[in-house]
Parts: sequence; structure tokens; C-alpha cells
Amino acid sequence: MNCCSAINADTSRLFSRLAWLHRLHFRVFGFERTQRQLIRAICDAGIEGATLLDVGCGPGDLHRALLRSGAARATGVDLSEGMLEIARAGAQAEGLGALTEYRQGDFTQIAPDLPEADLVVLDKVICCYPHWEGLVDGSLTKARRLYAITIPRSRTLTWAALGLMRWALRGIGCRYQPFIHDPARIEARILAHGFLKRSSALARWPRG
Repeated sequence: MNCCSAINADTSRLFSRLAWLHRLHFRVFGFERTQRQLIRAICDAGIEGATLLDVGCGPGDLHRALLRSGAARATGVDLSEGMLEIARAGAQAEGLGALTEYRQGDFTQIAPDLPEADLVVLDKVICCYPHWEGLVDGSLTKARRLYAITIPRSRTLTWAALGLMRWALRGIGCRYQPFIHDPARIEARILAHGFLKRSSALARWPRG
């Protein structure tokens, strides 16, 4: 097993074990503020009848909310099979099973086999990759109209939480590590692909 495969395996195991906690957190607290902003920005841009590609979809709460808001179909991609099990169950429970499809794997590796979509969403996913450029470039090529992201900001509290999380993960022997990348560089990369910024660095769509 090479280094990347080992890290992916650790990441998949970690998030599968935490899947129930993510689901419980959502049931108690609902969407986070940045996620609510993201959903508003996407809906304001217009998603009636749109197809979605949710990269790093986790338990699927985000794309199900967008389906309820008028999107036509969603494909969820996640490295964690445990997360996808919850996503599938949630879609079935809400009567959205026929509108959803799920793929397990590292997006950067399975991207060629994934369909394009009107909207591509990456909610707190870029911070999971040490080299974000490949993830952003690959996901941008899948977006026909809208591209929406959330990323952690470089703040003192965020860096402190990152350090604590890395220390805890090393303590349990997990090779997964979260990252904080420069938002300006990410934004410049997106704009270079012909997208226009429209909503607080959360949602963008291409010219024309």
C-alpha cells in the first residue's frame, strides 16, 4: 500500500467511525452558518431542475436540502462508506432515493468516471487535501454552471483547533491530517477557470 492509499484508508476509517456523530450533530443543531449561507447563495443563483455533484458529501444533508429546494438530481461522492450509508438511508427516508446516486472513493482518483453537473459543491472538503490544486481543478471541470465551496478561514482560533486535531489524530495513529489553505490562492484558481465571484467567496458561476 502506497502513502496516499494508506492515508485514504485511515481517512475512510476515521470518518466512517464518526458518521453517527455527524448525523447526531445535524439532528441537534442543523446546518452551520456557513452552510446556510452556501444554500442561500446557491438557491439565489437558481437551481430549479439542476443536476448536482456533491464532492465529499458526508451524510448528504446538504444535497438533500438542495433537492428539496428544486434541484433535479444529485450525485454524492465520499471517501467514507460509513458516511455514504447514512446518506443513502437519509435519501430513502425523505423519498429522495430515486433522485440520488452515490460513489465511494477519493474524488481526485475517480473524477474521470463521474458525470458533469450544473452545480458542483465542496463543503469543507478542500481542507482535507494537502495539495488542494488537483481537487479544485478536477472539480471545476465538472461544473457546467455553478461552483460552490466552503473553506475554513485562517484565524487564530481555527489554527489552534487545527493543531489540537492534528495532535489527537497522531495520538491514535491516524495518518489523516486537516489543512488550512490560503483562500486568496483558491479564489484566484477558480477565477482563472472563468468563474465570477458572486457571494462572499461561497458561490461562483462562469461567464456567459
